[in-house]
Amino acid sequence: MNESLTWWGRLRRDRSLLIMVAPAVVLLLIFNYAPMVGVITAFQYYDPLVGIWSSDWAGLDQFRQIFTDPLFWGALKNTLYLSFVQLVLFFPVPIALAMLLNSVLSERVRNFVQSVVYLPHFFSWVLVITIFQQMLGGAGALNQFLRSHDLQIWDVMTNPDTFALLVTFQGVWKEAGWGIIVFLAALAAINPGLYEAAAADGAGPFRRMWHITLPGLRGVIVLMLVLRLGGALSVGFEQFLIQRDAVGHESAEVLDTYAFYYGVATANYSFGAAAGLFKSVISLLLIWGANKLAHSFGEDGLYRK
Repeated sequence: MNESLTWWGRLRRDRSLLIMVAPAVVLLLIFNYAPMVGVITAFQYYDPLVGIWSSDWAGLDQFRQIFTDPLFWGALKNTLYLSFVQLVLFFPVPIALAMLLNSVLSERVRNFVQSVVYLPHFFSWVLVITIFQQMLGGAGALNQFLRSHDLQIWDVMTNPDTFALLVTFQGVWKEAGWGIIVFLAALAAINPGLYEAAAADGAGPFRRMWHITLPGLRGVIVLMLVLRLGGALSVGFEQFLIQRDAVGHESAEVLDTYAFYYGVATANYSFGAAAGLFKSVISLLLIWGANKLAHSFGEDGLYRK
């Protein structure tokens, strides 16, 4: 009886908080968990006319077809390569930007810079790629300048050899500013007295950064790295879909576009579902492994051990 009263008392105490959280939980259940029922189509010869419950069972045939398709392995190779390039070149940028902004003394300047670097996050990929096309495309500003000086043009937007760098810099321009929010919050939690004590002991800016700032950010960096590795196979669907024809599928085909072109676009929904399920399982294993690695280094990761 006492336990029931205690539970009821906690419910009444946190009622306002639960009311605020309830819409988010409902949306999460509807848009993230309810669609998981569709995973069963990966094991069927799914027919939209008869639905999930009446479609013929296929077992693992869809996965056998995927694993014997050379295009699938090419898409997987591109996905892993592009994810590695973005991890090396993109991941440190928000950390560096947050540390630079945190060192700006003027709050007005800091707020202005934050607003400027946040803005591209709200642009669609269509607009971002259009801007890059106007700057770096065959008729863009860069090549117009090169032509005016009788120099050889360089069409970055259709060059397969530099495509990995192109999409990485597009991602940096669009998302790096938004990515600094978490790191700025972590920097705000560091005790300013530590910097004052270190400065009084003669530590310069570099030593204060190395011995105070980076250790204060370590937990957040590990957490964001774990999440990044969990999404390593999701390098971006819309960004690659728009630019795939310009550079060729050999360079721009990733798992998401592969599932779309050879599954959804051809009405072979079970094939696309199998490709998506494979990606999800590998992503889950990656995030689990990264979290175990974080625990081995003494960090919390996604949850405490």
